[in-house]
Amino acid sequence: MTARTELSSTDIKSQIHPYTNLALHETAGPMVITKGEGVYVYDDKGNKYLEAMAGLFCASLGFSNSRLADAADRQMRQLPFYHSFGHKANEPSIRLAEKLLAMAPVPMSKVFFANSGSEANDTAVKLVWYYNNAVGRPQKKKIISRFRAYHGVTIASASLTGLPNNHRDFDLPIDRILHTECPHYWRNAQHGETEEDFATRCATALEQLILSEGPDTIAAFFAEPIMVSGGVIVPPKTYYAKIQAVLRRYDILLVADEVICGFARTGNMFGSQTFEMHPDMITCAKQLSAGYLPISALMVNDKIYQALISESKKIGTFGHGFTYSGHPVAAAVALETLKIYEDEHILDHVRDVIPHFQKRLQALAGHPLVGEARGQGLIGAVEIVADRESKTPFAPEFGVAAQVGVNALARGVITRALGDTVNMCPPLITTKPQIDLLFDGIESALNDTLPMAKT
Repeated sequence: MTARTELSSTDIKSQIHPYTNLALHETAGPMVITKGEGVYVYDDKGNKYLEAMAGLFCASLGFSNSRLADAADRQMRQLPFYHSFGHKANEPSIRLAEKLLAMAPVPMSKVFFANSGSEANDTAVKLVWYYNNAVGRPQKKKIISRFRAYHGVTIASASLTGLPNNHRDFDLPIDRILHTECPHYWRNAQHGETEEDFATRCATALEQLILSEGPDTIAAFFAEPIMVSGGVIVPPKTYYAKIQAVLRRYDILLVADEVICGFARTGNMFGSQTFEMHPDMITCAKQLSAGYLPISALMVNDKIYQALISESKKIGTFGHGFTYSGHPVAAAVALETLKIYEDEHILDHVRDVIPHFQKRLQALAGHPLVGEARGQGLIGAVEIVADRESKTPFAPEFGVAAQVGVNALARGVITRALGDTVNMCPPLITTKPQIDLLFDGIESALNDTLPMAKT
């Protein structure tokens, strides 16, 4: 085996890093992670960190699961690649599709595989348009997402994303993508408004948008069960019941983005179950393979699949797909991931540790820098504010939430600051003692940041 050589300063600055201040990166450089073990990772200096974000909401089984490594090795040696074009298939992708359909929270007909949540959501947009052409509604093409939503970074999925920095100077969003209110009760509710009243107002605003655009032009509504990357926005009580009533009234498809919420994260196998959503399409990724290999899936109901059949018959083909759709190694790892969830009773474990996680999260609500502590399942966030009573945020240039993340790192905890929030989304295998380590680190980081924030 060739010995690993030390990386030079040129080596570590040879990439364009996603979601990174590239100007700052020129001088700061990256933190190089070299090893993972359970819920911990190690940098190239030997420092150990508790990974409170499961990487990017995905490493559900931690960073050293041998069953997943073995599954990849076996499949790599048997059939390292084959495509799904032109009536071809491989056994792992067939079995994975069957497994996903059996697990789906509502009846689904078929599965399309891609390589990322962005690609799955991008495909869903294309199929929404394709479907409405097939059923003779060529004007019913507009898609509604929400402010602060996150659905990906391809051109269509980034347009669905409702975060300004994903649009600025990328010339986004594209035409036919609309946004409605973010259902953040703490931030957006009016004085004296109950959660139920706020949910009614959100549904009314959605209906008004539909009516102003014309119901015959609105095709679909995209929604994450919890808006995680937008700040862990948990919907208010009755929100999805009222939203879905509006969608049914105007024959509008519901696409559930389960890329982060899927596979036990919210205390059910799918976030759609937690919030009683009944989608026509479901996208999933991340924890589908525990983050070990890139793979995503789009599940569609039979109404949509029948339209795909009729259009491909008319055209002569279904003109969409990726070289790596249903990649056999990625599919084998994903299939093994789902088996591990069952064999090791991961959902039961998650339900057992959720109360402790949420108790420790809510204990941070009393900190002087925290306006709101919010979460559901094994997802949480604290919103950093300059003044709790008025909910006034710090000026962005102060970077206070980012500083909390820096201080947490110094305490051995990796989290992620997104705007004014500090997010937590640990691996599903996290234990109660590790949850205590996580929140002890976050609390210390808040205390470390307080003097800087109050000057």
